Amino acid sequence: MNSDPLTPGAPPPDVPSNAGPPPATPPSPTQPATVASGTAGRESPAGVTRAGMVWATVVTALVLLVLLIIFILQNQDPARIVFLGLDGTVPLGMGLFIAAVGGGILVAAAGAARIIQLRVKTRRLQKSAQHLQ
Repeated sequence: MNSDPLTPGAPPPDVPSNAGPPPATPPSPTQPATVASGTAGRESPAGVTRAGMVWATVVTALVLLVLLIIFILQNQDPARIVFLGLDGTVPLGMGLFIAAVGGGILVAAAGAARIIQLRVKTRRLQKSAQHLQ
């Protein structure tokens, strides 16, 4: 019979009932020290700072903006746009960018409405809990 525990019909592996994670071992001198980052199960290097995270975010945003500029510049063909009785011609890249920003505004508005709804509900629950005490 196959001894693989994942194979159907194989006997279950012998696992003690009090089995938990292995004990933590101190880092060796060749391993960098790590600190918990606030997210369960993840560790980050000790050198990560807020300023470093902001810097990485700004660099990422700049790269995305450069790619967006390239997209707009490469899509300069005129496109006819009709919206609420307005009629005009804009470069295709700019028209798509305006549409994407409009979609982002709609998503942000829906998200803000949901956040406000949850905050109002939380406030009501907190007030009712205070009245019960």
